[in-house]
Amino acid sequence: MKEAKIGTRAIWAGEQDQLAFGATQVPVVHSVSFGYDDMDEWYDVAIGKKAGHIYGRNTNPTVQAFEAKIKDLEVAEAATSFSTGMAAISNTLGTFLVPGDRIVSIKDTYGGTNKIFTEFLPRQQIDVVLCDTGDHATIEKEVAKGCKVLYLETPTNPTVKITDIKRMAHAGKEAGALVIVDNTFATPINQNPLALGADLVIHSATKYLGGHADALGGAVCGSAELVEEIYHYREINGATMDPMAAYLLLRGMKTLKLRVDKQCENAMAIAKYLQTVDVVDSVYYPGLEDHPGNEIAAEQMKQYGGMLSFAVKGGVDTVRHLLPKLNYANRAANLGSVETIVGPSRTTSHVECTPEERAAMGIPEGLIRYSAGIEDIEDLVEDLEQAFQSLPTSQFVTA
Repeated sequence: MKEAKIGTRAIWAGEQDQLAFGATQVPVVHSVSFGYDDMDEWYDVAIGKKAGHIYGRNTNPTVQAFEAKIKDLEVAEAATSFSTGMAAISNTLGTFLVPGDRIVSIKDTYGGTNKIFTEFLPRQQIDVVLCDTGDHATIEKEVAKGCKVLYLETPTNPTVKITDIKRMAHAGKEAGALVIVDNTFATPINQNPLALGADLVIHSATKYLGGHADALGGAVCGSAELVEEIYHYREINGATMDPMAAYLLLRGMKTLKLRVDKQCENAMAIAKYLQTVDVVDSVYYPGLEDHPGNEIAAEQMKQYGGMLSFAVKGGVDTVRHLLPKLNYANRAANLGSVETIVGPSRTTSHVECTPEERAAMGIPEGLIRYSAGIEDIEDLVEDLEQAFQSLPTSQFVTA
């Protein structure tokens, strides 16, 4: 029987081994501990010689089903999970980096990730080199000087810049570096970094994987050997996924293909509409032909994603007036949900950064991050139109 397509796998993968009592849905197992009458069996499970569970901080049946599903979607040997996306990132870096190591990355990573690079890793005497996103030649030169980890995020949050994963993975392999890619924005529906040469792929499962803004989680996928190292670090440090969150994420992932397809379609339409609006200074979406990363995105992505951003004339003052006028958008610090979500980077992706730090990253204070939901596109466009029409042009629409 040939392998099922990804939409089918999103529904079925990883669940059969955890079903019980004839149930068709994975149960939520809240038990913290798992008991054994046979002391030898207990020992074999504890040391990993035999499958099973002993303590919820280590493993859990519901969580294991989530891990099996994301492993399948990323076509990986193994996966492990975390309490949040940032836990996935910090634990993965903590697993492999020690004082004296060097990491190369890009300037346009998510604000929390950027803080790890600029604040926390330097405290541990880890050398961090951040290159201009999209400057592949410079990244290659820095990697060739030697580094333990090459860390990428593509598309980036919030300006959706694109990095050539295959090219960078080759550079990393040549230098003996571990290549890690944050695939949160693209999702496994649109992009599979492991197939492009990356060693590890990271997700904030809170976003598109769950898709309903009701569960926190993170995941890392890759080879069995690398994931085992990360799992060991996580089980000791304790950033464990909650079983109820795992259940909600599993439920959300069943519609991942349907949701992402619609969100990509809506995002493209919104981006094209925004290009026609006078008050909009610039639109950032890799699906637009004038986007600097359009050609690379077309090669390594199946679709261009449900995320875009746009900068408005009048900066923060325009943002303050515009966003409350939207009827079909949550003004919140999240993304990837079935509902459209909007917000300025100063309160969402890069709230941890100062205005000066955001400016250095090329993020204007008037930048709005737009996570397209699955609403009817006509309603989303009309909603934006009425919000723009409400702007007092004499005050806000100035260059």
